[in-house]
Amino acid sequence: MMIEGTAPPFARLPVLAVAAAVAAVLVAMSMRDAHGFDELYFLVAGRDHLSWGYFDQPPLVPLLAGTLDRWFPGSLLAFRLPMALAAAAGAVVTALIARELGGGRGAQVMAAGGYATSGLVIISHWVATYALDPFFWTLVVFLLVRWTRTRRDGLLGWAGVVTAVSLQTKFLIPALWGAVLVSALVLGPRDLVRRPKLWLGALIAVVATVPALVWQATHGWAYTRMGEVVAAEFPGYLSFARDGLLGAGIGVGVLALLYGMWRLLRSSDVRYLAVALLLVVVVIVLTHGRAYYLMSLYALPFAAAATELSRRNLVRWWKIPVGIAFVLSAAVTVAGLGTAFAAGETAQRQVADGVEKAYLALPEPVRRQTTVYAEIYPFAAAVEYYCGPCSVYSGHRGYWYFGHPPDSARNALFVGFDPALLRPYFSSVTEVVPGLMWLYTGRNQPWEAIWPEIQRQ
Repeated sequence: MMIEGTAPPFARLPVLAVAAAVAAVLVAMSMRDAHGFDELYFLVAGRDHLSWGYFDQPPLVPLLAGTLDRWFPGSLLAFRLPMALAAAAGAVVTALIARELGGGRGAQVMAAGGYATSGLVIISHWVATYALDPFFWTLVVFLLVRWTRTRRDGLLGWAGVVTAVSLQTKFLIPALWGAVLVSALVLGPRDLVRRPKLWLGALIAVVATVPALVWQATHGWAYTRMGEVVAAEFPGYLSFARDGLLGAGIGVGVLALLYGMWRLLRSSDVRYLAVALLLVVVVIVLTHGRAYYLMSLYALPFAAAATELSRRNLVRWWKIPVGIAFVLSAAVTVAGLGTAFAAGETAQRQVADGVEKAYLALPEPVRRQTTVYAEIYPFAAAVEYYCGPCSVYSGHRGYWYFGHPPDSARNALFVGFDPALLRPYFSSVTEVVPGLMWLYTGRNQPWEAIWPEIQRQ
């Protein structure tokens, strides 16, 4: 795979048509059901607890979610529109990567189609860190591929700017850069590490991340404990491999991912990027990361597969089965969007409604001294968003850092699954909803003393 010389013309109309289809499907699906549990957490974090950092992520997505909810209260369409646009833009950038690899019109459209029929589109249904960050990785990869072809060092500075934004979304992209630098030093182009614009971009990324790092430093490097949470949820190597492959898309995606990686490893020009992607996979596996982290790596293999396939001297009718495969893959993706977590979104609203009903049913003197305590952050976020009269607290993950209830809260309406969590700190407990809600009365210790004891990850 050679990427020297002039890139082919950009297949503007068909690629933009694919991107428009991605955006249209996501917009159409965005108004169904209710907010997802991560969405609600990001929303209330940014709307009611805005900060330079959090236990489980940097500040960008909470800031975005909270701002959108304030500007367009209750509108799922407006709230989720940025994710739809990011997914559409990801398809366009993947086509541009294919163009940099020498792919013409057909290759660019296939590359965009690979992105459009992958799990990247399904996760873009929600406003979340894992929906936004893959776009930034895709853009960084594009800038590196373009730099490899043109040696225009300004691209490296822009890559640093994109990295700075990515670092406000998740703290994962340094793994990509570390892998790229190691791979370039071993395989070439070794002059990459000597480019001043590369280190200028790195400086921009570091300076932009200082506020988030200061928050982490003043809160005991909370994000490192999130790594322990993720590792504890590791499903096993076989399940990880299965989910990582199927995330590329059932049908076209898996084949494109594998074929594209094989072709990249055979390329003298961009082999270093292929090896870098594999090194990132190794890091994710060794640290027991989540399989969806791999979605940030799909664009380059998709582009390489499309470029190489379009260069094959295949019979004329090969486009027919390829077209059918893309249609089937698209159908699977749309079906996935139609069913993904819809039940969970509705259930969260039902829990919050149940808490509000139970809270308002308390005698007024009791209610004045009662706060809601949620065992897990999804319950806490749902109650905080949907239950207007409720004040809610939780010791789970990022919610613990939002602070403890006031001393005036002598009672706690507990919503969760383990009522033993608060039992030592109250004189009596009454079951309100079997298996879900309990009312604790007669707090026997200050909340300030209780709070460190009930922090949970």
